[in-house]
Amino acid sequence: MGETDLYLRILGGFVVVVTTEGDMIYLSDNIREYMGLTQVELMGHSIYDFTHPSDHKEIRDNLDLTAGRSRCGGLRDFLMRMKCTVTHRGRTVNLRSASWRVLQCRGCLKVCVSGPSLTCVLFTCQPLSLTHTLLHTHTFTSHHSMDMRFTYCDQRVTGLLSYRPEELLGVSMYDLCHTLDLHTLTKSHLNLCSKGQSVSGVYRVLVRGGGYMWAETHSAVISKPRPTQPHPSRPSPPLFVACVTYILSGVEEPTQLLSLGQMNRGE
Repeated sequence: MGETDLYLRILGGFVVVVTTEGDMIYLSDNIREYMGLTQVELMGHSIYDFTHPSDHKEIRDNLDLTAGRSRCGGLRDFLMRMKCTVTHRGRTVNLRSASWRVLQCRGCLKVCVSGPSLTCVLFTCQPLSLTHTLLHTHTFTSHHSMDMRFTYCDQRVTGLLSYRPEELLGVSMYDLCHTLDLHTLTKSHLNLCSKGQSVSGVYRVLVRGGGYMWAETHSAVISKPRPTQPHPSRPSPPLFVACVTYILSGVEEPTQLLSLGQMNRGE
């Protein structure tokens, strides 16, 4: 295995280089492993031909040189849906039968100075899926309504945040978020509602008794099985939101109460 192949395996995704006009000028060979599409099928084509129309504005914004944050080297971090010809069972279908796969795209602007000057964006794309998430002692799982109120939480939350699962039922995820990070959770929630999956990015979650811990939440909308009759093309209604939350730090500022919900009830 070459060094590049090793990096891509560790990454858990593939690499794509896109011009500011949206033309894909390079894709790593392992894209086929994740999307079922090959370099030959994609290279030279517009990224807009293979991505969800509702995501085109966000893609354009991240390719735009005139945006306030888009100076050379400016970081990019967004979600997009791309056509995928690999089914859940590992079979490959034709492009007309392709589904949408949600990708976490992170990258930055690059200027090619050899030959004609060309400005492009280098992205790493990682497919989102809760099914391959590795659970360990510093994670807990939870279910939520579409407005992010807890409907279930596993017992591990008690050892991490000191809340009992039953007392979180009906509580909004926003009530556990540090005020300064509400915009992070809101952006993730909007991605979840529009794309069906999201990764929150790092935010501070409040701990029972005081203080907060740094965390990141991976979320997916779980829908009813698609009916075969009489309207199979209609989107299935959502059942709930499934989340896996990673705790990334110890408790910081443990003596500081930032919400009434952190108070030890009955004590």
